[in-house]
Amino acid sequence: MQLPRIAPLDASLRPALQAAIDDKTKPPGSLGRLESLAMQIGLIRGETQPVLSRPAMIVFAGDHGVADAGVSAFPADVTAQMVLNFLGGGAAINVFTRLHGMTLEVVDAGVRAPLPAASALVNCRVANGTRNFVDEPAMTPAQAGAAIQVGMARVLHHAQAGTHVIGFGEMGIANTSAAACLMSRLTGLPLAECTGRGTGLDEAGVARKRAVLERALARHAGVTAPLDVLATFGGFEIAAMTGAFLAAAASRMVILVDGFIASAALLVAARIDPAVLQYCVFSHCSHERGHRALLDEFRAEPLLALDLRLGEGTGAALAWPLVASAAAFLREMATFSGAGVSAAAP
Repeated sequence: MQLPRIAPLDASLRPALQAAIDDKTKPPGSLGRLESLAMQIGLIRGETQPVLSRPAMIVFAGDHGVADAGVSAFPADVTAQMVLNFLGGGAAINVFTRLHGMTLEVVDAGVRAPLPAASALVNCRVANGTRNFVDEPAMTPAQAGAAIQVGMARVLHHAQAGTHVIGFGEMGIANTSAAACLMSRLTGLPLAECTGRGTGLDEAGVARKRAVLERALARHAGVTAPLDVLATFGGFEIAAMTGAFLAAAASRMVILVDGFIASAALLVAARIDPAVLQYCVFSHCSHERGHRALLDEFRAEPLLALDLRLGEGTGAALAWPLVASAAAFLREMATFSGAGVSAAAP
């Protein structure tokens, strides 16, 4: 499998960008985090007046065999039902992307139940859900590779359409279990620090979930390489997001990182190529246990903290107006010299 090569950001533009930011009609540093965000956007796009055209959100969907082990408060059937809700325009991600002018695409990477053909649905199904990783690897290496290619191909489609900024969401019952196992194995953190309530488990449910996942980790104790860990514990939607992160960074896109599941996919991508993190804007810190620790792993400071735990890319969509604002002030705000405003005394 050929993975894209990601160019590290070129720091030579940093002085020109800093000068452009400091020359705006404001006290130095007065726009706070928007200023560092503008710097990152400028470096990613290689411009002092960056334009972020055609913002897009891709929601990848896939089912997990581990759902059959009772690790979720909802049955696996909900994955397909929620995809239908996306297609009908009724989910939170539909509302937020409509409101903020983002292109929304839904990708079936491996939902268990058949889905009807629809203009809003891209059928890239690798298989009808993964296997239960408590008993065997969730995917074969070939399946994991195919799902990675799905994510890469969808990003390239949007790049060719003119997208400069992109976010990734997901839908897959039990995918917090997959993400917790990925996180624990790739970071070395205890599973208890990576496992949360998911879609709303009570304390007994969390304890049951943790016991199931401990057995799975023990069964696959020898699996440590990032792509092998992904194939063993991941899902088709998580593998697709992994490929999507790599392709988006290689395409010099600004990447809006959503919550726990998306961050677990990013963890795999970053183990493959750490340069991917330079292209990432971390939208929020979710309410799901483990996400804060993942953000610490990335040394990331999220833009928002709203106690979100929905997934779907909702946090990334909510952060988009802030990213757009950072690019806009860098591009459109008047300079001291141009506006005839006196700068601060030396």
